[in-house]
Amino acid sequence: MSHQRQIYHALAEAFAAEGVDTQFGLMGDGNMLWMTAMSHLPGMTTFGVRHEHCACMMAIGYWSATGKVGVASVTHGPGFTQTMTALTTAARNFVPLVVFAGEAPLTAPWYLQAMDHAALAKACGAEYIPLHSTARMYHDVREAFYIAQFDRKPVVIGVPADLQELVAPDLGTYRPSAELLPQPQRITPDPGQIAELASLLSEAKAPVIVAGRGVMQSDARSEVEALAEKTGAMLGTSLLAKGMFDHNPNSLGIVGGYARQASRDVGKSVDLVVVFGASLSRFTTDSGKMFPNAKMVQVDILPTGYREGLKPAHVYIKADAKLAATALLAAVASKQAKADIRSLALSKRLREEPADDTRYIISDGTLDPRRVFEELERVIPTDYDFVSGSAHQAYWHTTMRGADPRNYHAVRAFGAIGNAFAFASGIAVARKNGRVVLFEGDGGLLMQIQELESLKRQGVKLLIVCCNDGAFGAEVHKLRKDGIDDSGAVFGRPPFEAIAKGFGVRGATISDIAQFAGLMKDYEAHADVEIWDVHVSDQVLAPNMRDAVGYKPPTT
Repeated sequence: MSHQRQIYHALAEAFAAEGVDTQFGLMGDGNMLWMTAMSHLPGMTTFGVRHEHCACMMAIGYWSATGKVGVASVTHGPGFTQTMTALTTAARNFVPLVVFAGEAPLTAPWYLQAMDHAALAKACGAEYIPLHSTARMYHDVREAFYIAQFDRKPVVIGVPADLQELVAPDLGTYRPSAELLPQPQRITPDPGQIAELASLLSEAKAPVIVAGRGVMQSDARSEVEALAEKTGAMLGTSLLAKGMFDHNPNSLGIVGGYARQASRDVGKSVDLVVVFGASLSRFTTDSGKMFPNAKMVQVDILPTGYREGLKPAHVYIKADAKLAATALLAAVASKQAKADIRSLALSKRLREEPADDTRYIISDGTLDPRRVFEELERVIPTDYDFVSGSAHQAYWHTTMRGADPRNYHAVRAFGAIGNAFAFASGIAVARKNGRVVLFEGDGGLLMQIQELESLKRQGVKLLIVCCNDGAFGAEVHKLRKDGIDDSGAVFGRPPFEAIAKGFGVRGATISDIAQFAGLMKDYEAHADVEIWDVHVSDQVLAPNMRDAVGYKPPTT
């Protein structure tokens, strides 16, 4: 090889110039040179994984923790096909992700691992940029980072293995995408729409104001809360803004499919809902069941008139949450609100009643997951980052209150199990403080359990609370509803304590909620990953599942 700088070195330096300080990857022939060059750059963190899917999901977790573009790297062919679920997850959740993927050598007449990367990337909703011209290589990298950030989507750069070894041409100083990205501007609301909404809020008898992630992004929390105080509205949040108003006695908490029972009861009588900075998906509205009699108003920078087969709102206001809330505060300042939805009795009910009090019979010595998470709310410090898994178990942790919404992480828009462990690992790599907790089911956790070795090898600390019901929970409950044999979805409770110790990390089996307080102290005193294998009953249904299958509580 020439002693001159090769293209893989130049590309690594271009990524660093984009502000990349952390890469996640699994080495193969197509990306090993670039990954090595990246790892030798000053200030670069390299996290090597055991599965390509996990490299991408960790990069997504890194983005969730930092707001920076996540960067992952895989080799060509089978290395790239492993990323399909993660790429789709990134696309559905609007995650800025850049994946450096090796391609088969351009000069090879035949290559075992050759395939059409671009077609697979497109099927996943990702952009694909084939870097085949040395003269355009800086342009291609810059375009990848620009698209990832501007369009909020995953972008794959495909670089042939043999091209990477060529001597890099002199293209001058790399100019990062930040020089091209337009400066974000707050969208000012239409004064006429604000006046109309101010009148609606003042006349409503039972209004609710719901905040989503857009409220955090525009720093509008205090304005939205002040607007609720002035108009007598109750407050609520989307799942992704969980915890924003937990301190407020007039907060319903999460609205939609994961709402508390008391909040669902309130929702039936609500006549006006104003939603700031939330997408109004089927989850946030519970497919229209959360507020069945309310007029819905969406205030968002990208309001949607038709989403997921539903018309989510009656009125749409395209505006920045902070500017809209500020304008509304001014517009209602001289108006007398007619709302009478608030009361001390309702605040007491919201504060003291359990999230769900449906009766179940548990006779096998396992734990009621509702009681488990009531205790975890008391035990786990609220300054931890809370990471959500998917599927049936994903409901239970949402009942916990008091944590900062900026530390809540979920990428659920593709409904994929097996994503959360790597996702949480990327957050833990970014935080570097060991104060990250993942809530996951046994089925999803087993799908990527090999990454325990990656965390141990690279000294990353993470707490994993595994809701172990010995089955794929959603499938079990649906099969039982139809009277169909459920044995194919039941596989017994994997011994996670032993599995953890086999990987050289810590584990504990939980059969009594009294164990949690001591375990929390032990976790904070040690430096390792730790799994709490919580044996929960497979007889207890999350409320959204209970409603879906028509569960009838026992009468005796």
